[in-house]
Amino acid sequence: MFLTYDRLFRMLFWGCVSALLTVLVNTLGLCSCNVAFPIIWLLTAGTYLALASMKLPSLGKAVLVTGCDTGFGHHLALHLDKLGFRVFAGCLHCEGAGAKRLRREGSGRLHVLQLDVTSQKQIAKALQDVKHFLNSGEVLWGLVNNAGISTYGAVEWVSMDTYRKLSEVNLFGPIAVTKAFLPLIRKVKGRVVTVASVRGRMSSPMGTAYEVTKYGVEAFNDGLRNEMRRFGVDVCLIEPGNFTVGTGIYSAESVQRDGQAMWVAMDQQVKDDYGKDYIERIQQSQLKDTRSGNPDVSEVVDALTDALTQRFPQSRYQPMDLDYYVRVFVNQHFPEWVYDYLIIEFLRKFGW
Repeated sequence: MFLTYDRLFRMLFWGCVSALLTVLVNTLGLCSCNVAFPIIWLLTAGTYLALASMKLPSLGKAVLVTGCDTGFGHHLALHLDKLGFRVFAGCLHCEGAGAKRLRREGSGRLHVLQLDVTSQKQIAKALQDVKHFLNSGEVLWGLVNNAGISTYGAVEWVSMDTYRKLSEVNLFGPIAVTKAFLPLIRKVKGRVVTVASVRGRMSSPMGTAYEVTKYGVEAFNDGLRNEMRRFGVDVCLIEPGNFTVGTGIYSAESVQRDGQAMWVAMDQQVKDDYGKDYIERIQQSQLKDTRSGNPDVSEVVDALTDALTQRFPQSRYQPMDLDYYVRVFVNQHFPEWVYDYLIIEFLRKFGW
């Protein structure tokens, strides 16, 4: 899909720039606004789209993708394989159903690797495997940090062990993998692409355990991007909207399991203060969320592919629905009370 909301909003940005330039041109008496604005916008937006369409060849390039058992990583690995990349698909369960499907449907260029991003030993083994499977003349061009897990719960409900577990996978995992493979990427001026989330740009109740990790990924990516600039390495961030159904990151089984675990571990005072009825109501709402979101992950796969293949990649790609764009914009640019009010009104519809 060429004209996504992401690109449309960037074209709108260039429209605003064009409006300012039009005022300047008109003030100088060079041209009328009615003539200048469409010409300038056509030039700026057209230049942006032309640069966005310029792609690099896949020949001789390899990409490592983490979290390929399901979801974005699984679909991306197969897509990159079809484009001609050598693909190293890191899976948490290298003999699981997802890994078997990759072996069955992929070509000889697709290699399934055992890779738990929380295990330094497995990261080191994956690095050796990548070096071993690279043919003469091939380079590790890209790294896609995709592995991630999620949960729900109020701050007082979620145990510190759960906070640590999510941080180990979602935040420290990408950092560890990036540090291990960065010398190979830096050597060829390649790409580092990390999957964050729209929830790394805005927070909401019952999601802090997941959101603190995505906010951390945002900071890590921004710092790394500027550090790698001197080496010619492009560092990109993908901020997907709601693709719960499409990825399966959040299942009814996990909601029930996590809810039961939280209730058992919860202090009696916390149970009394919140009340079991409220906690169960939140769980039912979370169960509904497992059936929400876009089931088609192709927009995210396309964004990931663009980050790896565009000659002039964007620092951020935002494959999300229009309502998430609006919510992010309000959260980033309006006073906090405006966003908080909208969130409260939104949650009331779900009986919170």
